[in-house]
Amino acid sequence: MANCRVENLYKLAASTTAQNCDLYKCEFRSLPNTVQCDIYRQLYETGKTEVLVAELSELDVVSKVLRAGDTRIKLLTVFQGLREEGFNLSSLLAAEFLKRCHKISLGGGSPGRLIIQRILKTGMSLGGFLSEGGWYEDAEDVLTNSYKFCNTREPEDCKIATKFLTRLLHVRTANCKFDAAKDTFQEAVDIASKLDSKNQEICLAGYVFSVKALRKIGPGLPMKAVVDILRNASKACVVKRKFKKAELLIKQGMFLAKKHFGCDHPKYADTLIDYGYYLLNVDAIHLSVKVYKDLGYALYVHEYSTGNFDEARYHAERAISIITNLFPDDHLLLASSKRVKALILEEIAIDNPIRQKEEEILKEAQELHLASLDLARKSFGENNVQTAKHYGNLGRLFQSMRKYKEAEDMHKKAIEIKERILGSEDYEVALSLGHLASLYNYDMEQYNKAEQLYLRSIAIGKKLFGDGYSGDFDRMETYHQTLMDWKDLRESANTKESAHEKTPDPWPTGQFIQNFLSQPD
Repeated sequence: MANCRVENLYKLAASTTAQNCDLYKCEFRSLPNTVQCDIYRQLYETGKTEVLVAELSELDVVSKVLRAGDTRIKLLTVFQGLREEGFNLSSLLAAEFLKRCHKISLGGGSPGRLIIQRILKTGMSLGGFLSEGGWYEDAEDVLTNSYKFCNTREPEDCKIATKFLTRLLHVRTANCKFDAAKDTFQEAVDIASKLDSKNQEICLAGYVFSVKALRKIGPGLPMKAVVDILRNASKACVVKRKFKKAELLIKQGMFLAKKHFGCDHPKYADTLIDYGYYLLNVDAIHLSVKVYKDLGYALYVHEYSTGNFDEARYHAERAISIITNLFPDDHLLLASSKRVKALILEEIAIDNPIRQKEEEILKEAQELHLASLDLARKSFGENNVQTAKHYGNLGRLFQSMRKYKEAEDMHKKAIEIKERILGSEDYEVALSLGHLASLYNYDMEQYNKAEQLYLRSIAIGKKLFGDGYSGDFDRMETYHQTLMDWKDLRESANTKESAHEKTPDPWPTGQFIQNFLSQPD
């Protein structure tokens, strides 16, 4: 009860201070960092935009408040809200930081150690904050210019340089600058090789060799790094179809993120997104939507049988709008959102009774798919699974447009690329085989070819997931009994889906890692 009264009194004081900001604004900067952060959030929520922008436009003020630990995440909403009102504080602060770096570089002679430490500290906190907010271009500018002040001939500076490079690696990877990320990674490896510290190797490996990094987790490693390693290892296991291991990893990551950072922290949100990714891949669609609901693709899958794609379409279009506002028009992140919207439009068109309207919607979907394919080819090249997926999507679209020869060519191209990269018995290959079989069966009347592809597709699906997998494969009449068996198994599986929601009490991290690594593949 006493704690509740104290908390309410604190909120009242913060609210009163914000409401009377003209009287108290000279005192803001002398407050403790966490309190200052709370005041700025209150200023935002009470509409005191002029005072707030004046405060957060000054680099020294922001540098101080960013030292508020996890409380600083409250500023992410503030920065984004102000950005939508036309105040691009992230770019303003990044530009001011670059000016200071330039001034130090032109100062002549060697800048003092204290000056270097100050600029590195500011660059680390500001670059990290901008990265958390998704303002990758500004974050990259800050981190790149900060890194230039690291003297990699000194062991202590090598440690600092490695931290900057790992953050820069994350930013460039998230921003789909894969060539630059590759160079950053190699530079980080070269510097890390000079060090004896295992912790530096862990932070680096967490981004690239996620499963191997599990072996290096130990006391003293920052909890954010531990959670990131668990997340990346879980995603790697999903890709390799080792779902039991993936589930153990992501649930441990969720527990640690919730325990150490709380439910409102971006790190916990990251683990929820990755849990949704796992659920979507293990066929727990209903649970995936609960976790993953604001992402268009999960809704597209969930609503596939209902024909109601309004919510999925809204989120896909919202994603395109946000990415367009934040990034260039040819950014790779647009490929996924455009692909999802195209898939949704295709389903809407198929259900439209007016032929002319159907053709108009399908044409828009084609333009989106072609744009996605172009972005993927520019970023990954022809010989890539993502590129193959876009070919497959075009194949399905051409099938809906009754362009059957073009559809066949696209499906064959997708299969060829996937088999070359993944082998002949991969889940992705099975999907493409099923799509081509559907074309042969329903539209081209090549039943023998369809039968062989169906059988091969089903065999791959059963091998990977068991008899109860609800893979997106069409069935012919001759597989009626198989369908009935499958239906019984699915109904049984759906009654057990709630088990995914119950996470058992996790082990201490060290014990968990030891047990996990002892399990056979």
